[in-house]
Amino acid sequence: MTLHRVVALVSAPQPPFELACASEVFGTVPEGAPPSYSFRICAERPGPLPTTAGYAILVEAGLSALQEADTVVVPGRQPPDATVPPNVAEALRSAHRRGARIVAICTGAHVLAQAGLLDGRRATTHWRSAARFAAAFPEVRVDPDVLFVDHGDVATSAGTGAGIDLCLHLVRSDHGAAYAAQVARRMVLPPHREGSQLQYAAHPAPARADESLAPLLEWATSHLDTRLTIDHLAERAGLSSRTLARRFTEQLGTSPGQWLLGQRLNAARILLEQTDLPVEAIATRVGLASAVNLRRRFRVHLGTTPGSYRRTFSEA
Repeated sequence: MTLHRVVALVSAPQPPFELACASEVFGTVPEGAPPSYSFRICAERPGPLPTTAGYAILVEAGLSALQEADTVVVPGRQPPDATVPPNVAEALRSAHRRGARIVAICTGAHVLAQAGLLDGRRATTHWRSAARFAAAFPEVRVDPDVLFVDHGDVATSAGTGAGIDLCLHLVRSDHGAAYAAQVARRMVLPPHREGSQLQYAAHPAPARADESLAPLLEWATSHLDTRLTIDHLAERAGLSSRTLARRFTEQLGTSPGQWLLGQRLNAARILLEQTDLPVEAIATRVGLASAVNLRRRFRVHLGTTPGSYRRTFSEA
């Protein structure tokens, strides 16, 4: 099996967390599965490269590594709007023209924008630098609220932890929901967040322990085959529907209905990958009522059909 080559392009001083997001996701191999990715780092000039954490990392590869990459990751950088050297920008453009997928985490979006890879496109970055980003690159359609934006050939994420969400999304696109779920489980991460979720809570004050949605979410994901409405969820949580909706927004950045639909679609994806159940039976099992409804939801949210998804990712 040919490994998908992921190369992270770093710059000084490199924030280590965003780099580690990509390294951990693409470097984690699910138990019992063969490796799917190789991961390495490169810089404009090989050698010791300082980080914002006070230590240096040794970069052994130069820009020529981008010529062999299948995916190029540009992690967050400091300062975000530092000028990108012309040879670095051209190396990114060349990799993109060759067909490599170019991915920015957090403020790495500034690098892609300076290289012209986001012109006329929707993109995101850390919410704290979104206004400055939009002012510097008026040709980019900046969405400051979402976790990530994926165009297939180019993708951008919001700050820090959203980089993990984007990388898991890319693994899911490459190898299916079940494989990505195993990677997330090995990393002790919760079920994935969709890119359209908000970057940060509307009310940043932390919820008290007795306000956590975790028990309700765990219960709901194990009862997807039942009729779950917002009123049912609210009753289970002992809350009014309005209070439940507010807590979903505060803690998850989404509505109860959107969260529930995401869980149902993810469960359907895994069943399509791992079983030969008919689409009608899968729709019933995940609470989407009918094959017609499942197909419609797949088309709207995933841009494909259940049958096509199964042919691509089936393990059965």
